[in-house]
Amino acid sequence: MRVGILTYHFPPEPAFVPGSLAEELVARGHEVRVLTGFPDYPGGHVYPGWRQRWRHQTHSERLTVRRVPRYAAGDDSARARAAGWLSFAGSAALAGRGLLRDVDVLYVHGHPAVTFAATGLLRLLGRTPTVLHVQDVWTERDGRAARDSGWPARREAATRRLYREAAVVAVGSPAMADLVRAGGAEPGRVRTVPNWTDERIFRPTQAGPAVRRLVRRDDRCVVMHAGTIGARQDLDTAVRAAAALGDRMDLVLVGSGPQERRVRGLAADLGADNVRFLERRSAVDMPQLYAAADYQLVAQRGLPELRGRVPGKLQAALSCAAPVVASAAGEAAKVVERARAGLSCPPEDWAALADRFWLAAAIPPAARTDMGRRGRDAYLRDMSMQAGVDRIEALLHEAAEATAGRTKLAHSG
Repeated sequence: MRVGILTYHFPPEPAFVPGSLAEELVARGHEVRVLTGFPDYPGGHVYPGWRQRWRHQTHSERLTVRRVPRYAAGDDSARARAAGWLSFAGSAALAGRGLLRDVDVLYVHGHPAVTFAATGLLRLLGRTPTVLHVQDVWTERDGRAARDSGWPARREAATRRLYREAAVVAVGSPAMADLVRAGGAEPGRVRTVPNWTDERIFRPTQAGPAVRRLVRRDDRCVVMHAGTIGARQDLDTAVRAAAALGDRMDLVLVGSGPQERRVRGLAADLGADNVRFLERRSAVDMPQLYAAADYQLVAQRGLPELRGRVPGKLQAALSCAAPVVASAAGEAAKVVERARAGLSCPPEDWAALADRFWLAAAIPPAARTDMGRRGRDAYLRDMSMQAGVDRIEALLHEAAEATAGRTKLAHSG
């Protein structure tokens, strides 16, 4: 088939699902055309060595990637997000008709940032069958400015339209399926496809001496959070929990994001010498960093729309056989609990998380290894890339065939 992929993020950003899906579909003989933006995640600034321009297209055997400009300023406010999303929608509409006009099926990697671009493209492309792979839902919580702008209502209307027009809506968990059905998706079109990670990178390994020196100061337990430092991760809770335990454990935060300055300030205000920050690293460096720590922290705020979300760092940790401490509700905590791959507690409760940190430090190393092994077994069984791509490929065929069947029926009538 000729497969179009619309995604807000794409490698070299840590966008493992659309990136590996494109490569695997090409390996299976499909022609793939990707429409995306210039890399700016998670900091909101275009990566060094990249410059936004209109005509940027790369092509290799059966894979074409067209990048279009969008607003990027590193500001996580509602207005900045709106500017980024709407500018991408405009650029995608201008480039998408030419790039995607004759594809057999369109795969939309459904972060809310791509909603307006997807609805605009579907109007331009007409009857192109679409598989929407929902990654997230978003409820605007930025206060009066967002409400007064009417922005949440416009986004909700666009999301509902996209749910209705997609031939198939794929979700990562049963809880996410409930959210999209409540948002207007036809129940019979909703399928569950767990996300995967980049298994060429995220696999069990050993940490080298230099990495161990970077992560560990002594023999105390190390809990690591690797990824975006943003409002949704609620790392204030983790810093307060770690500060309460003093020298019993270290909390190492690897990455950057819009809340980094505030989280650093809180650690300084609390005198939390056991909280340390490492700058964002390349994905290829992360497995050794995971191996140097004792646990990976998966933290999410207790927002209703996050209950169905399994953040990508959880799949990466499980694939690397890293034990997990989950400060989260809903599906993320359930994955850890079902696999017996670590510890969990309710979100946004620093005292509960401090108790989990204390227990994590008390668990013997051999038991931690068993947690990691069980987590990797669960990943390979339920979330592997092979299984995920198989499911998505089947859904692409299903969408294309169903649309072709309806068109043939309409013509015969």
